[in-house]
Amino acid sequence: MEPLTEDAIRDSFVNCSKGEAGRIRLPAGFAGGGVPWADLDFLGWTDPAAPLRALLVLPGDDGPTGIVLRRPEPRRAAGLTRSSMCHVCLTEHAASGVALFVAPLAGPAGRNGNTVGQYLCADLACSLYLRGKRQPKMRMVRREETLTLEERIERAMANVTAFARRVAA
Repeated sequence: MEPLTEDAIRDSFVNCSKGEAGRIRLPAGFAGGGVPWADLDFLGWTDPAAPLRALLVLPGDDGPTGIVLRRPEPRRAAGLTRSSMCHVCLTEHAASGVALFVAPLAGPAGRNGNTVGQYLCADLACSLYLRGKRQPKMRMVRREETLTLEERIERAMANVTAFARRVAA
């Protein structure tokens, strides 16, 4: 992913007001160059000032598209044997490694309370899981795929882009 400026990120959000976008805190390390842009296909983070708000910014032909998401309330894992899969990168996680994120729709539908949800890696680090730079916690067996890294990245971007289109429609 190409590095983005703070203004480009704030201007990209499609499902919140300009005022709300202005109050979003950027990821830790953003100002100091701590974002690993070369390893990212899209930028995802939790707002440090609002721990139930998560954000995604995806690159696109017409510029970046940003989405404001609501994180689920933190809760104790029901059991470590439960397994879940991210619907974007298809990484399997144990217990609470995957969460249902909900995004208000853009425009009048979102202002009326209509939302759409997607199961994502709870830490929004899909790009790092795809590249093997981060490993799911407590997974004993990892399924190997025959797809190349480029094919897995392409699939993940198609999945997250489809979600973004549902939000923006």
